[in-house]
Amino acid sequence: MLTVKAVHVIFMVTWFAGLFYLPRLFVYHCDAVTAAERERFALMERRLFVMMTIGAVGTALFGIWLLVAYAWQAYSGNGWLHLKLTLVALLVGYHVYLWRLTQSLARGTARHGARFYRWINEVPSLFLVAIVLLAVTKPF
Repeated sequence: MLTVKAVHVIFMVTWFAGLFYLPRLFVYHCDAVTAAERERFALMERRLFVMMTIGAVGTALFGIWLLVAYAWQAYSGNGWLHLKLTLVALLVGYHVYLWRLTQSLARGTARHGARFYRWINEVPSLFLVAIVLLAVTKPF
């Protein structure tokens, strides 16, 4: 079980690395001056999105394995697990939102400026702190 948990955490780190860096690429993309720079950032964003999606899928698969094999029977009556799963579902929604932003930047139809992307760059930090605290401390 510890190996499954370790692989779950490894995939989670990969996913979060992308969640932290992709909005930063959006900032650079907005600040790009030439078409060649914008194309380069669009390519980087697309490739990073693929890698972070692999991290998200791995996180989900190994998380489901842990949930089915261990956590659900042990903790299904505890509120922390339900809150953690809700936060993970919201994080998946944020991931999908980043995909939409990636697409709009690549098409040149983005409605937001660099300042907006700097702000949304903070969102994954809030999720990470809350999810890890819930998983480690199991407060309720």
